[in-house]
Amino acid sequence: MIKDFIDIREFSAAQLSGLLDRAIADKKLFSQGRLPATLDRKTLAMIFEKPSLRTRVSFESAMTQLGGHAIYLSQSDIGLGSREAVQDIARTLSRMCNGIMARTFRHDLVEQLARHAAVPVINGLTDFSHPCQAMADLMTVRELLGDLKGKTIVFVGDGNNVARSLAGACLMLGARFILACPSGYELNDAFMEKLMAGNPHADCATSHNPCEAVAGADVIYTDTWVSMGQEDQRQKRINDFEDFQINSDLMAKAPKNAIVLHCLPAYRGFEISEEVFEAHAEAIFRQAENRLHFQRTLLAVLIGEGGIK
Repeated sequence: MIKDFIDIREFSAAQLSGLLDRAIADKKLFSQGRLPATLDRKTLAMIFEKPSLRTRVSFESAMTQLGGHAIYLSQSDIGLGSREAVQDIARTLSRMCNGIMARTFRHDLVEQLARHAAVPVINGLTDFSHPCQAMADLMTVRELLGDLKGKTIVFVGDGNNVARSLAGACLMLGARFILACPSGYELNDAFMEKLMAGNPHADCATSHNPCEAVAGADVIYTDTWVSMGQEDQRQKRINDFEDFQINSDLMAKAPKNAIVLHCLPAYRGFEISEEVFEAHAEAIFRQAENRLHFQRTLLAVLIGEGGIK
């Protein structure tokens, strides 16, 4: 049993696929009013170094829907790693709560929480990875396009935390992953070596030409060019990514049935045009909603059932 959900690469293809199957089934049960409230009187501690709309609302709603409760803890509340040692926070919360979700800058802080906590720890986002987002993304692709095997997912943007998690999940589940980015924004060599070592037959590529990259895409995915903590690089990034906007010209190079996804928040006129965003808004907001549905299943499995088999 795996106690925590920290990094996509820690799980087998069967485990990831099983979580997606379960989340899709649970979503249907929830819509029918038949999903059992399995976390009655259970509490999730939610640690936020970074503010968030979707992460907070999805986890808090998920706990409520499962009969439990969530507590929001900001950095000013607990001083993670500054006012109080990470290991002491982990041990304190383990005695008062049934699970911990953390959204931090440094990935090692979540890893430290997991090492010292007696309860499940979930990575709600770090600068290195965003596994819950990637799983909600692929849940959306499954719902809209069917089996992931053989699908081509093109991420147009920075080789960032979302791209890392999505690449890992795609390669594990048989989808082709292409990162279309300017030179200097690729997934780094060390990450790719580890990823490919665990998936020797995986199909992963990098392109510096977005028009060529999307030519065979089933899914075209983008994210903000300037993430939290990168504000000092804002103008440079806008200049570097100028030719990587998802707009009608780029979509004309893609198959007509390609869907567009965005993990939000979206900055219209930068990484995506208003026209393309609104044309694909139904898929994008289904993707956002699926953060709730995937994480509700994840919480039920980790807290209610003791871990991922």
